[in-house]
Formats: sequence, structure tokens, C-alpha cells
Amino acid sequence: APPDPLPGGAPGDIIRARPAKAGPPAARALADAWQIMYLSTDALGEPVAVTGTVLVPKAADPAKAPVVGFGPGTHGPAFRCAPSRMINAGGFYEQSALNDMLRSGYAVAVTDYEGYHPEPETSYVVGAAMGPAVIDGVRAAQRLPEARLSADAPVVFRGYSQGGGAAMWAGQRQPEYAPELKVVGVVGGGVPADLTQVALSLEGKAGFGLLAYALIGLDNAYPELALDSYVNEKGRTEFAGMENDACTMELLLGYQGGKLQDYTTRSPLLEPAWLRRVAENKLGGRPIGVPVLQYHATQDQLVAFPQARNLREQYCSQGVQVTWKTWETDHITLVHRGNAEALEFMADRLAGEPAGSNC
Repeated sequence: APPDPLPGGAPGDIIRARPAKAGPPAARALADAWQIMYLSTDALGEPVAVTGTVLVPKAADPAKAPVVGFGPGTHGPAFRCAPSRMINAGGFYEQSALNDMLRSGYAVAVTDYEGYHPEPETSYVVGAAMGPAVIDGVRAAQRLPEARLSADAPVVFRGYSQGGGAAMWAGQRQPEYAPELKVVGVVGGGVPADLTQVALSLEGKAGFGLLAYALIGLDNAYPELALDSYVNEKGRTEFAGMENDACTMELLLGYQGGKLQDYTTRSPLLEPAWLRRVAENKLGGRPIGVPVLQYHATQDQLVAFPQARNLREQYCSQGVQVTWKTWETDHITLVHRGNAEALEFMADRLAGEPAGSNC
């Protein structure tokens, strides 16, 4: 649990750290790891404690290792689901991507995002919180004495699904929020850029649990939204159960075909206060100043493809160097299929190769 009150300090400062496992035995052979708690900034601009994991490859010189700020995909609202706990237990579903980055000689700072503690209050898909969590995870890794990483290391932000959104938000926010970081590229796959369009595609479908979780995340980030005033008794019971015990599988399997009308007395997504906060968390409001790899599955059933294509077009219109890739597959398959392209793009940026664009 985070200390109360929070200690003084700057975003990225370490609150506490402890040794951890880098994943299953194969990962432990690749890297040393620490679980960390660090200062960051919430969606309202206030200090907040965030947890995560720092992994440093054993075969690399830490002083020369690039640092990847990694945003995990959806893990669910319950405390037991926190990515750092999954990594330590050997159950992190993006472990293969982590291992490939460690083999490449990259240190990786994996944020949990805010709100993973015994009384969870995660701010799921809220870009105003996710971006700083990723950025400050990198800062924290560089300030962790045991990691021995350089403050001048080249940095890449990377993620898929929720993490793809987080990486893009980090890319948009970094120039004014953390100008000292030497960011050379951003990789975002399956990006939920427009929460309204993503929500519409989940209503009544297999991914409804993600829509319900997004409502909880927005409400945690912005207490004035008062989600409890919109839910019926079923919604109150189900949403409380979700926040206390649901991880990714429960979200995907336990709420299939659900509709907001089953859980609410009226839709919060039609209310001006909710629409304002959702609009604030729409990607594309400012350009990313470094090369971007954005990729998406054309048959994505969880994060609508058209809204991701729209983000690519918006970035292109702003002069962003975007490499856009698509696969004829579904959302979950691309978690792994996109890894090789991501690694190649990262290696080129870290080697100083000129970046192309297919805008």
C-alpha cells in the first residue's frame, strides 16, 4: 500500500524498492529485477504513488543499456492482477516480448499504472494518468541505484492495447512533462485512441467487460463523475465484484454480450461531464516528436480498427513520422505477432538509423 501521506519529491523518485523475479526461470536467467513504488502524477495533476518492475539484462552493461518504458496490456482491476505481481509469479502474458527486449540488451521499466493496492482504484485507459505512469517508470528505473542505469540512456516507449495507448500518451506528454529524457521512438499496437468509438464497438459484444472496466477507471480518475449514481443494484454488485477480483480472463469471459442498460439506470456516456472527460483522453491532440510505429489488427474485436486508422491519419497530418502496419487477424493474436516488427523498429531507432514513414 502507498504511504499516507506521500513523501515529498519529484515525479519518478523512488518511494521504495525490493528485489523481485524477472518472470519464469528463463527470464530470471536473462535479467535482474526489482519491484518499485515511485512518484507520478494522476489525471488531475496531483502526486500519486505508482508501482512497477524494473528489469536489467545480465549480459548488458547497465551504464550503456537503452531503457524501454513498457505499458502492459489490460490486466484487470483487482490487486492480484497487477503486472508486477504477474511478472514475479511467472504469469505475465507479455513475457515473451519482455524476454526479447532483455535479450536485445534493453533495460525495461514496466509500469503497473496507478491504483494497484489492496483497495484498488485503477484508472484504466485514462491517458492523462497512463502517460505519466510510463514516463515516470523510466525516470524511476534511471534513479534506482541498484539498476545502475544511465540518466542519458536512449529511451523508447512501447506497449500494446492499453499499453499501446499508454505509450502514445507518453510520447505526446514527454516533451513538456519530462524533456530531459532522450526519447528516440514510440511503438504502439492495438491503440485505443478514441474511447467513445471503442466503447460503441464493445456494447453488447464479447468485450463488454472492458467497457465496464473503462467506466470504473474513469470514475476512479475523476471522482466527480459519480458512477455509483448511474448504476442499478446489479451494476453496483457486479462492478464491486469486478474491482475486487477480476483479471483479464474474467473481464473477457464473465461479461460477454453485456449492455450498459443491464447495469445502469441511465448511460453515463451520454452525460456532459463524462463526455468532457472522455474527450480529454482522446489521443491525437498534439504530435509526437519522434518516429512512431503504430500497428493494428484489421479484425480487432476489442479495440475498433477505424478509430486507430483515424489516429494514424491525424498524426500524419501533424507531420509525425508514422510507420503504419496492419495484420489480417484479431486483437489477441497480434499481441504476439507484432513483436518482431516492434523489435526491428526499436533496434533501428536505437542504432540511429533514419526513420521512414508511410503516411
